[in-house]
Amino acid sequence: NRADMDGFSIATASGMRSRLESLDLLANNLANARTAGYKMDREFYNIYQSEEAAIAAAEIEDPRALALPVIQSHFTDFTQGPLESTGNPYHVALSGPGFFAVESPGGTLYTRNGGFRVSEEGRLVTTEGYQVRMQGSAPVTIPPGADIQINAQGEIVQEGLVLGQLEIADFPNRNTIGKAGDTYYRIVEEGAVPAQARNYQVVQGSLESSNVSAPESSVRLIHIMRQFETLQKALTQNREATRRAVEELASPS
Repeated sequence: NRADMDGFSIATASGMRSRLESLDLLANNLANARTAGYKMDREFYNIYQSEEAAIAAAEIEDPRALALPVIQSHFTDFTQGPLESTGNPYHVALSGPGFFAVESPGGTLYTRNGGFRVSEEGRLVTTEGYQVRMQGSAPVTIPPGADIQINAQGEIVQEGLVLGQLEIADFPNRNTIGKAGDTYYRIVEEGAVPAQARNYQVVQGSLESSNVSAPESSVRLIHIMRQFETLQKALTQNREATRRAVEELASPS
């Protein structure tokens, strides 16, 4: 009957919308498959009761329209990415938990991308020019062309002298931080403070690769595209069936 058709249309359209959100998410993951320190995003699906769905269900007298498939939330997968050697002494990667802390114009950010360089002022900075924080917040000056070593604890050593130590922060509850760009994170929960990371190793001359599996993400992308096309076809067929039913009812006996 008509109610079944309308309920079907609402649920199908909701399914299409959730697939579009998944496609956007997967496309961004694939675009960053070779971005150092990038952590892929995933999605939670759920059955959601929205205000719009409740109104639609009341109009067509079909309570099943209340149950619409949606993406409830996104989450970041912080699984360790593989380490790749670059040979650049200012590049560092983290093996284990933790984040490098950096100072941006908008405040402290945290990242797994250790693709650092030395600025004209002799400061260790990110590609964007954000100053890398040291324990105690004291900046470190690195002489131009200096031969430095960065040990597993993050200490910057020149000719046996420790210039400073990288600040490695961690957040046991990862819900307290959110993405601020592709490889940066900021604190999003009021009152949350970073903890000192433990059980990590800093690896000099390497970068942590993205944890995105391009083949797996490509397969998922194709699968979700096919789901979207199937739902789109079903919605079109349902609308055509509704149109024919209306025409039959309206035609004289």
